[in-house]
Amino acid sequence: MQTNDLINALKADAAKHAMPLGHAWWVAIAAATIVAAVAFFVLIGPRPDFAAAAHTLRFLLKFIVTLTLTVVAFGLLRVLSRPGSNVRGVAYWLVLTPVLLGAAVVAELFVVPTDQLLAVWWGSNVYVCLTFIPLIGLGPLAIFLVALRHGAPTRPGPAGAVAGLLAGGIAATFYAAHCTDDSPLFVATWYSIAIAGLVVLGTILGRRVARW
Repeated sequence: MQTNDLINALKADAAKHAMPLGHAWWVAIAAATIVAAVAFFVLIGPRPDFAAAAHTLRFLLKFIVTLTLTVVAFGLLRVLSRPGSNVRGVAYWLVLTPVLLGAAVVAELFVVPTDQLLAVWWGSNVYVCLTFIPLIGLGPLAIFLVALRHGAPTRPGPAGAVAGLLAGGIAATFYAAHCTDDSPLFVATWYSIAIAGLVVLGTILGRRVARW
């Protein structure tokens, strides 16, 4: 069988199950959010001054960044689960998160005095961030990998990586409610590293779990 014939056959098979697969992804995102929420509230919970912090732009910016990542990653993962889909068109949107975060970092460099940059970059919760974002994201990652098995991803490694990215976005959104380090410099560095750990794990597991 030629490659194009195989792709067309997979597309036809996926079309027969379009509704179940589409439904599965919405169930997966709902289940992953619930699992992440339970892990968040059991392990750490929101910061004591959450209500007051919610009135500050730097605090709200964390959620804008993490939710943007989550929405784009969810759309891309759904596309990757279907063979022959236009991945490139959705993948371009991934640049939106680093653009938003990069603009915030540049603004921070103009606002924060030079002698304080190291302090706001390091913050006070580096190890908490690097520990709990991956922990909160493990459950969602497992759910997304299971959901991938309902599709027919032709690139299981990248699909697993995006599953890790999506899990990391959800986990980072919850963790942002706990973190008292609101600096874009902190978020750009340590949130990214924590999420990258889930991406690597998703890539490794995706190659094994999401293969067809």
